[in-house]
Amino acid sequence: MTQDHSALLAQLDALKSADAGAVFAELIRAGLQALIEAEATEAIGAGRYQRSDSRATHRNGHRAKTVSTTSGDIEVKIPKLRAGSFFPSLLERRRRIDRALHAVIMEAYVHGVSTRSVDDLVAALGVGSGVSKSEVSRICAGLDKEIEAFRIRSLTHPQFPYVFCDATFCKVRIGAHVVSQALVVATGVSIDGTREVLGTAVGDSESFEFWREFLASLKARGLSGVHLVISDAHAGLKSAVAQQFTGSAWQRCRVHFMRNPHGAVAAKHAPAVTAVVKTIFAHTDPADVAAQWDQVADTLAGSFPKVAAMMDEAKADVLAFTAFPRTHWQKIWSNNPIERLNKEIKRRADVVEIFPNPAAFLRLATAVVIEAHDEWQVTRRYLSEVSMAELRKVIAAKHAAAEPVPEQRQIA
Repeated sequence: MTQDHSALLAQLDALKSADAGAVFAELIRAGLQALIEAEATEAIGAGRYQRSDSRATHRNGHRAKTVSTTSGDIEVKIPKLRAGSFFPSLLERRRRIDRALHAVIMEAYVHGVSTRSVDDLVAALGVGSGVSKSEVSRICAGLDKEIEAFRIRSLTHPQFPYVFCDATFCKVRIGAHVVSQALVVATGVSIDGTREVLGTAVGDSESFEFWREFLASLKARGLSGVHLVISDAHAGLKSAVAQQFTGSAWQRCRVHFMRNPHGAVAAKHAPAVTAVVKTIFAHTDPADVAAQWDQVADTLAGSFPKVAAMMDEAKADVLAFTAFPRTHWQKIWSNNPIERLNKEIKRRADVVEIFPNPAAFLRLATAVVIEAHDEWQVTRRYLSEVSMAELRKVIAAKHAAAEPVPEQRQIA
């Protein structure tokens, strides 16, 4: 860690002429740089220009990295290696989500819309002395480029027979007002059984026009082969699905449907009604499921006519999953998989409370879903290869049934 004597004297002369704040910043930078170089020497097995039998590789220049400290931002140089990689243990790599959250907090702080909790977070991040607009712009620019590349990437590589859609709401500042804005997320299960995040968007509401534009953007990027869209009962989304994915079915989340009868019966009767409706989903044959649905509706019609009416209206949508392989039912009959993703988005968003603008909301939310997307790529399949073979047969049968029957020539 020791430095050349003449270099230390030169540094001392520079510090004498600097102000107090710059002195501490330079001392921190010099000490940190010395520690980085020492760790690099340990990793390489030899110092700069040193001949050693234990040398594993050679240095190949440096790359700059800005570090925020309580004395301001400092810039250190991280050695690059000809083979392998090196990153100082003192400088923790920021995950994409953490960088996005950091950017949102900084942006809120700069624009003066932060709360007390955000101010505390700014200080905890080591920038209690303040943060500049240029620093915010630098962080956001790098993130936005990465996030935009993800949001516009091609979706032509596989087909996605199953698509999940959902929305979550957060507070966003637009001009002088704080409004609730919707973030919509779409995930898909490919024909290979793997899961991906397909897209994200932020808008004013969950209207038909908003959903239509979002689904159209997915199609423009190459999304195809959609046979089932799973979501909550959003009228706008259902209409947009029918328009954009002609021939695909819509699965109304059965978990959300199970909650609806509670509002139509007295609280003391809700557990019994729920229990009897659950018997429908205990069957494993599509015909038995449909028959049990009708039987339950008839049973409830006398005492709970509103519930029976709900069931008659929702039957086709709630039981759409029965047209697909039995092994897939528990994975496709509800929107739970994507709701877990939305909960993580909300958990991160709650730290910010009020986003300074829609772009900041989209930036953080997309960073969260990218992390989930990347994790899904290295985990096991969402649906097994054997079960996907069953799905291919279902799709082939569906296509065969849709083909027009050729007219037979009449024999005179």
